[in-house]
Amino acid sequence: MSSVKRKAEFEVPIVDTNDLLKLTPLGAGNEVGRSSLLLEYKDKTILLDAGIHPANSGLSSLPFFDEVDLSAIDVLLVTHFHVDHAASVPYLMEKTDFKGRVFMTHPTKAIYKWMLSDYLRISNIDDEDQLYNDEDLTNSFHRIEAIDYHQQIEVEGIKFTAYNAGHVLGAAMFLIEIAGVKVLYTGDYSREEDRHLMAAEKPDATVDVLITESTYGVQSHEPRLVKETRFTSLVHDIVGRGGRCLMPVFALGRAQELLLILDEYWDAHPELDSVPIYYASSLAKKCMAVYQTYINMMNARIRKQFAVSNPFVFKHISNLRNVEQFEDSGPCVMMASPGMLQNGLSRELYERWAPDTKNGLVITGYCVENTPARQAMNEPDEIAAMDGHKIPLKMSVDYISFSAHVDFTQNSKFIDEVRAPHVILVHGEATAMHRLKSALQSRYSEREENIKVYTPKNCETVKLHFRGEKMAKTIGSLAATYPTENQHLDGIIISKDYQLSIMSLDDVTEQTGLVQSVITQRQYVPFNAGMGLLKWHLEMMFGDLDLADLSKATDDQEQGSVLRVLDAVDIKRMEDNPTQIILEWVSGNTNDMIVDSILSIVLSIDVLPASVKASNKPCSHSHGDGQDDAYSHIQNEIEQEYEAALTFLKDYFGQVNADPNEKKVTVTMDNAEATVDCIKYTVEADDDEFKKRVDEVVQRIRQTIKPVSLSA
Repeated sequence: MSSVKRKAEFEVPIVDTNDLLKLTPLGAGNEVGRSSLLLEYKDKTILLDAGIHPANSGLSSLPFFDEVDLSAIDVLLVTHFHVDHAASVPYLMEKTDFKGRVFMTHPTKAIYKWMLSDYLRISNIDDEDQLYNDEDLTNSFHRIEAIDYHQQIEVEGIKFTAYNAGHVLGAAMFLIEIAGVKVLYTGDYSREEDRHLMAAEKPDATVDVLITESTYGVQSHEPRLVKETRFTSLVHDIVGRGGRCLMPVFALGRAQELLLILDEYWDAHPELDSVPIYYASSLAKKCMAVYQTYINMMNARIRKQFAVSNPFVFKHISNLRNVEQFEDSGPCVMMASPGMLQNGLSRELYERWAPDTKNGLVITGYCVENTPARQAMNEPDEIAAMDGHKIPLKMSVDYISFSAHVDFTQNSKFIDEVRAPHVILVHGEATAMHRLKSALQSRYSEREENIKVYTPKNCETVKLHFRGEKMAKTIGSLAATYPTENQHLDGIIISKDYQLSIMSLDDVTEQTGLVQSVITQRQYVPFNAGMGLLKWHLEMMFGDLDLADLSKATDDQEQGSVLRVLDAVDIKRMEDNPTQIILEWVSGNTNDMIVDSILSIVLSIDVLPASVKASNKPCSHSHGDGQDDAYSHIQNEIEQEYEAALTFLKDYFGQVNADPNEKKVTVTMDNAEATVDCIKYTVEADDDEFKKRVDEVVQRIRQTIKPVSLSA
């Protein structure tokens, strides 16, 4: 297998921009919400998540899609079904020029449609401000490809694998590999096993770049048992004083964890039997079926319990589809979506119950800045209702984090275990993110580890340069014997998905599936002179040529005369068209260059002095197709050129020795000797200085005898 020795650099002079890995947050950069990260490397583009910002609506809630060329994105990977990671997927697929493929796990896809359908229903914004409609959602759903954990997918050189991320059912972290560089994107993840989900796993791979959440910065969660005890006691106190306990939750995710806790607590406390627990979500029944379907993706506790009875069939919890079914009388526990009180049933009940001191608001998850839930945590004296009027806030407000995000302890430990030299922090408010960065940098400086931490803002690109020595493997017949040092290797290099292989040309079809094709090119060139004249000119450049007669060729061959040049190019004159010749050759770099040379000769024959004089000189004998006549006149021209050159050489050097047969002349001076070829105008001599002097004379003689030829 091809291997790459990598060295990553940041903010260094770049030699090849194709070796530049670029990571740009389009959302969740120094913020929580609208998670979307663009990864670019080796002309491949991947988008990680496509959510919306819960505190905004309409176009302002989208990631900064307008900053990039969406048509260039090859793949979109969605980590889980929460709206801040998936709610802009239909917009991206149906309302933009995005043409890539979309992948998510089976549970994520199963819940995705119901989750976003509920998001559209409770958005409470005008149709013209909606990002997409139910039809767009349905169309996008059918184009999404579902995958399993640990299933490696390859899309045109991009390899990626999904791993369990905890957090919610089906949540995935993605290990991405392009050209040997590995990037791990955690998305939202949890390293703590809860009542129904397993903890996130760590991929067994060497990671070059880790992209991880920083939601809780340097905060650490309290122990689970302490947290559960405090939670159940708080709920018990609220209903014990005759109040209504409102818990805003996402329709799916932490809600299932809280339902398991409350159902178990109510079972252990018979005095609470008369106090109803409502799960107010139109999605509850539909999506609970998904949870029951994917029991095997949950932890051992749930799987063991499922063998006896379905743990998601609750004894003390009722599903409330809409507020009209609800008789608001007496104490109760109400879990309603959305989780940040932006709108919907949770917001309606919040406004209704806020003025009563007996009631209580229990916030159980992370709340994004500028959402009503986040504002409630500050316990203001009054709140703004959706219709604009002010409502006094007298109900109790408590925050107990059951958020399935890693805290500092879990996150820093995971970063240590992955040991990536580059860590990119996303999905965190600026203060929390920079505190985490400082804590990590302090830790690594003390250990003298060269690990760099980055906190890019939205649309700010982190650029990392990966370069290295690439190696290719020999396969097929070339790999039959182990190579020796300095051994000459004759084969062809095949590059596929950034992996290099060397193989024999004979093995290409078997090893790669590629089919070898031979392209024969043919070019027709006007030519009125004889083939003998052409042969003579070509021999001046290519040496002796054979002129074959194809007049007796078989039926499937073309008849006529053919010249073969360097055993590569055939030059033919057809009997039925004597005014042109045909050049025929097998296409290739070398053969194409030979043809270019032949064409330059063919197209200049008419202006060469020897050709001009031979064609204009009268003759008295019969010469058939003109070839014998041309040869006769050419020989006369050669004799004339030789005699003229000999005369000039005698004038320059005095006594010389002439060889009329070879058309060569030997000149001497000061015991130095040189031989001049009077046809090719070349000089051979042992003494370099004398050779240079004679050559200068010969070139002046040539200029005098053949000025037209030289200018052509």
